[in-house]
Parts: sequence; C-alpha cells; structure tokens
Amino acid sequence: MKITIDWRKGARENAEAYYSQSKELAKKAEGAKKAIEETKKEIAAAGKEKERADAEASLAPAMKRKKEWFEKYRWFYTSGGKLVVAGRDAKQNDLLVAKTMAGDDLFFHADIQGAPATILQDGKKASAQEKNEAAQFAALHSSAWKTGAAGVDVYAVGKSQLSKHAQGGYVGAGGFAIEGSREWFRGTALGLAVGVKDGAAIALPLVHPDAAKMQYIIFPGAKEKGAAAKELAKAIGANSDELLLLLPSGKFGIKRRV
Repeated sequence: MKITIDWRKGARENAEAYYSQSKELAKKAEGAKKAIEETKKEIAAAGKEKERADAEASLAPAMKRKKEWFEKYRWFYTSGGKLVVAGRDAKQNDLLVAKTMAGDDLFFHADIQGAPATILQDGKKASAQEKNEAAQFAALHSSAWKTGAAGVDVYAVGKSQLSKHAQGGYVGAGGFAIEGSREWFRGTALGLAVGVKDGAAIALPLVHPDAAKMQYIIFPGAKEKGAAAKELAKAIGANSDELLLLLPSGKFGIKRRV
C-alpha cells in the first residue's frame, strides 16, 4: 500500500488525516455493502414477481375462458353431435329465429302456452333419435313442468313455416304464426338427467343415450327449485348456481339411480 506524507504537516497531523480518510472509506464501504444487499433483495423480489406472473399467465386461459355464443341460452348437444338451443325468454325466442336459425334447422315448440323456441341445428338431416331428444328438451322447459304434467305434445317445423304475421295481425314478442303441416311428437315425457362432465354440471333430456350414465333423474315434483339445486349440487359435487341455470322453471322430484 502506498502512503503519501504531506511534508508541510507533522507526524500527528498526517496520522489524523489518514485516520479521517480511513473513516470516510469505511462509511463508503458500509454504504456500498448496504446498496449491494438492497440490490439483492430487489433482484429476489423481481424473481418472485416473475414467478407469480408466469403462474397467473399459465392459469389465464382457464380463468378467462371465452364463452360460446349459445351459452346464454339453454342448450345441449344431441347424441349425433348437433347443437340444440332454446330461448330463456321472449326476446331470446325472437333472436334465435331471426338471427340464428338457418334453412336446414328445425323449430321445436311444446303445444302449450308458455314454451321456448327450441332450435335443432341442421335438424332436417337429424335422425329420429336426435329429434326425440330436441322434442323432450322443448317439452321439459315449457310451462308443462310447472303444472306437474307427465308429458306434453311437441311439434317441429322449418324456418320457412314461421311468421310474425297472422290473420289477426302481428304476433307478439316470443311468438310465431305457423303455416303448413307439422311433425308431431305426442305425449313427450318430462324428465331430465343431471351429472358432471369435465368438471362442469350438465343436464340432458332423459331420452339422450348419455343420460343413462348419470346418477340423478329429475321430474316435476314438490321440491322448490333452489332447494333441489342445492341438494343435487351437493350430491354430484357441482356448483348450485350453475345447476339453477340448467333446471326448468317449477318444482322438482329427485331420484337416484340404484
């Protein structure tokens, strides 16, 4: 180590100068040490933040799943893979027919006041089995469930047979005038099977082949809808709010398959 002596100062003064200088250097060293420690903490914090961000990014697709257009309606897929959608109210009934229904689709409706417009996509090419599934779906979401009926007649027609104009004038919201012959599904039973698929609650008309794999059957009964949803949710390990959206309006009976 090289030491420089100021010849104008005595030994004591030079010693004191070096002592003061050493204290300054010690302070700077301590400051540098603290700065290094703070930098290490910042780097560690940044690493944890990146890990958290990466974890959130990996979960983002599941948490922010984009819903399909038809999920705002009542819906299911037939055993042949065709989509069936039904309106929840008069406005949705009109939208389904005006904006969604195509020429090859079929319109199903229970023969009772208070029933949803139910559309079977590509219904003119559907099998008899698929038509029965769509007919039962239209029936169980009609007001027939509220009355406690065991079944109700359902008919199907094409889009060209639907109109908003009748002899008496314009047909109101959610309703349609029907022209021509109809395909009938007489005495369609009211029943629904409830279960879980891919972690989500599902409900299928009883005539659907996959309904046989589900443990619980529901039908018109005496149990209030909210209570029925909670009971079923607990039994199958599902969310009761999700089940409420799947169930028809009315009261319920619940049966567990043996």
